[in-house]
Amino acid sequence: MANLKEIRNRISSVGSTMQITSAMKMVSAAKLKRAQDAVTQMRPYAGKLREILENLSASLDLSENAYAEQRNVNKVLIVGITSNRGLCGGFNNNIIKRVGVLINEDYAGKEVSVLCIGKKIKDVYKRTPNFYHNAKIEQMEDVYTDLRFEVVAQVAEEIMVQFINQSFDKVVFVYNRFVNAATQKIETEQFLPIVPTVGSAESGDYIFEPSKMEIVEDLLPKSMKLQLYKAIRDSFAAEHGARMTAMHKATDNASELQKSLKLSYNKARQAAITNEILEIVGGAEALNA
Repeated sequence: MANLKEIRNRISSVGSTMQITSAMKMVSAAKLKRAQDAVTQMRPYAGKLREILENLSASLDLSENAYAEQRNVNKVLIVGITSNRGLCGGFNNNIIKRVGVLINEDYAGKEVSVLCIGKKIKDVYKRTPNFYHNAKIEQMEDVYTDLRFEVVAQVAEEIMVQFINQSFDKVVFVYNRFVNAATQKIETEQFLPIVPTVGSAESGDYIFEPSKMEIVEDLLPKSMKLQLYKAIRDSFAAEHGARMTAMHKATDNASELQKSLKLSYNKARQAAITNEILEIVGGAEALNA
C-alpha cells in the first residue's frame, strides 16, 4: 500500500503542476495578444521611416555624419535583450549563447562590453568584466516595468552619446524577433555606425525644405531610437509567445504523465486486490484442511 500512496502523491503533484502551467499558458496568451498588436502596429511606421531615409540618403554622402563614422573596431558594445523571467524554453539561453559567440569568436581580441536589458542576461554578466557599467543606463535598464518609447529612447540616446564620445567603435543588438507564437528568430543587428544605404537616388523632381541633409540628420536619431524600441518590443512579444508554447508543451506532458501514473496506480491496485483475495482463499483452504 505504501507504493499506492506514493503513486497517489505523484498524481496529485502532477495535477497541481498542470494547473499552474495551464494558468501560465492562458496568462501568456492574453499578454501575447497585446504585445503582438503593439509590434504589428509599429512595423509599418518603422518600415516607412526607413524607406524615407533610404530614399533621401541614397544620393547623399553620410560619411560626415557623426553616427555613420567608420572607425577601426577596437571597442564593441553588445546590447543583449532577454526577459526578466524564465519558463519560456530556450528563449533566454539562445540570446546568451549568441552573445557568447560574438564575444569569443566574432569580436575575439576586441574590448567587448555587454549592456544587459532583461534580468536573465544581467544575472550572467553582472559578475564578469564584460558587464557594461553606466549609471545612467543601469537606472533605466528594467524597461519592461514601463515599456514606452520615451523610456527606451533615453537608453538609445545614451548609447548614441557614448558612440560619439568614442567610448565604443561599434554597437550591435542581439534579440529574439517575433515571427509567430511558436517561432522566434535570433537577430544580430548593427546599431552603430550606420551602414550606408546602397541604391540609386529617388526618382522624381521634389523640392525639399529644409535640405535633404538636414531632413536626414533630423530623422536619423529618431529612427535609431525607434530601432531599439522595435527590438525590445519584438523581444517582449517573442517572450510571451515562447512562454505560451513552453507552458502548452508542459501542460501536455503533465497530462500524459498523469495518465501514465493513473494506469500504474490502477495496475498496482488490482495487483494488491488480487494478492488479498489469494491470501483470503489460501487462509480459508488452510482452515478447511
